[in-house]
Amino acid sequence: MSLMLKLLVVALLLNSFAYANTSEEIEEFISEQLGKNPSLKSVDANVNSIVKLDQPKGWNAYIVQIEAILKSKPTNVIQQKMIWFSDGNVITKDLTDMQTGESLSERVKPNFKSKYYTKANLIYGNENAKHKIAIFSDPLCPFCRGYVPDTIEEMKKEPNKFAIYYFHFPLVRLHPASVALVKAAVVAEAKGVKDVVLKLYKVKVNPNEKDVNKILAAFNKAVGTKITAQELNSAEVKKQTKFDLDVANDIMVGGTPTVYLDGKIDRTKKKYKKVK
Repeated sequence: MSLMLKLLVVALLLNSFAYANTSEEIEEFISEQLGKNPSLKSVDANVNSIVKLDQPKGWNAYIVQIEAILKSKPTNVIQQKMIWFSDGNVITKDLTDMQTGESLSERVKPNFKSKYYTKANLIYGNENAKHKIAIFSDPLCPFCRGYVPDTIEEMKKEPNKFAIYYFHFPLVRLHPASVALVKAAVVAEAKGVKDVVLKLYKVKVNPNEKDVNKILAAFNKAVGTKITAQELNSAEVKKQTKFDLDVANDIMVGGTPTVYLDGKIDRTKKKYKKVK
């Protein structure tokens, strides 16, 4: 969980409900409530889009862009998207389906934008393939290690059916070693090394390892490269890793693996098996 998210959650838990009628009032309410957090210098909330809910009747979901400045780092603007719900009279951070236990926020997350299908993120398949798959993953996430390689191996057999786009999404707090691994993978990809992503999931390293040299030794052994620590800090690596994280932030990716099929989130992560 990011520092910004931790700061927001503190304020949100204290202020779950309030009166609201319009987008402007919702923006004002959120800015005012989050602004009470003593760690924040300023907060600005803007409604990006509104999604009408089928159930409960009369409720809308508001995707809100938050921009905040920490008192401890006044030169840095932290941006984050959040989802709020309102029926025009009250506003709340979340709604839960009593039948399924599912948070309704999972149903209104933004779709994957076509501009994010870049050549740099295409790892297998024809860019004009019938279906596009976007995968956000951390190579040290236990579930990802069991799911991602097998899924990619299966889809890459049909390059004209599936275009596979991969986005590095290291879970820094859970697996700090993944940060260096992701950067090394970007370097290897730029050098034209084949099957980098698949080999990335074979790296054997402690997820909590922070020694870059040890992490690189494990990566180089698994991938067959000789990448150095200095190469991890190049402008190209910073640009690509930032792009992947910016995309994840824009469509509100919160965990791994997150999978999109033809622009829509696939919570089952298995819909690719059923497409024609």
